[in-house]
Amino acid sequence: MKAWLLNGVSDLSQTNCPLVLGEILLPVPKGYQVLIKVSCCGICHTELDEIEGRTAPPVYPVVPGHQVVGTVTQKGENSYRFKIGDRVGVAWIFSACGDCEYCLNGMENLCSSFKATGRDAHGGYAEYMLIDEHFAFLLPPTLSDFEIAPLLCAGAIGYRSLMLTGLTNGQFLGLTGFGASGHLVLKMAKYLYPKSSIFVFARSKEEQKFALELGADWAGDVEAAPSQSLHAVIDTTPVWKTVLSALSHLRPGGRLVINAIRKESSDQEEWLKLNYEKQLWMEKEIKSVANICRKDVEEFLDLAAKVPIKPEVEIYPFEKANEALLDLKMRHIKGAKVLDNKI
Repeated sequence: MKAWLLNGVSDLSQTNCPLVLGEILLPVPKGYQVLIKVSCCGICHTELDEIEGRTAPPVYPVVPGHQVVGTVTQKGENSYRFKIGDRVGVAWIFSACGDCEYCLNGMENLCSSFKATGRDAHGGYAEYMLIDEHFAFLLPPTLSDFEIAPLLCAGAIGYRSLMLTGLTNGQFLGLTGFGASGHLVLKMAKYLYPKSSIFVFARSKEEQKFALELGADWAGDVEAAPSQSLHAVIDTTPVWKTVLSALSHLRPGGRLVINAIRKESSDQEEWLKLNYEKQLWMEKEIKSVANICRKDVEEFLDLAAKVPIKPEVEIYPFEKANEALLDLKMRHIKGAKVLDNKI
């Protein structure tokens, strides 16, 4: 089968082709595994981190992609959850041990044996992919393949971030950064908390305009001061200075949730400028988001179908995977990018 392969770390400022299109063996499902014919796969910032060496290193070569939509074409001998032809999705969580204290308490995202799709196992930049059926998700019929793909990461991790804020209806929410996850969080927050005002901090005028079009109550630069102090802020940026800005905007007892797989070392010194009295005192909190649980994906897909939540998408043909990644790197963003795997 055809697949895009990542063979090692690349500097995207120096190469136009971080992935190589190749042929790999079509896997055969065993046990509880299912083989999925991939129809499309969302393109995520985490792929940039994998390519440029900012995440735990994959076992090379690896097929990237963790926002996978497709149909079940083969099943292992113990498989029972799906029928041949069922439309299913795969998210960042590829597997977890199932036996540790975290897995047994519904926090499999913190399992030390957690494996990530497209990093620790082959993902969705391919014609087919293999997964244990317990980590695949039956998809709602009301959303198209291209609409669902970004929901499996940007949406699910955004949902987890929103739940971690502890926000209640009527409280003020800030969103720092407004890419694939941010615009989905805005949509779900407006549905779940209709009396809440939402403030968006984005570095480009285009992103600010987009936020207002989707219903944000205010949009400004990442360092601009909102008209209200906020009960919670979700930060999806890779930089440190937004953390300090967000803490400054929180009211007493407020919570900052950082939805980012890493923060850049280039502006690490920004963190040293933390003013305790101004930015952290008065029982303000900082909480990070690590991975996702299956429950996050299931609950969010139910919510997305009910609202419905449909992301803004830009579709790339399968052969233009490298171009899509470079566009994402260069911040050519409005909504989410999706790879069309129909070859």
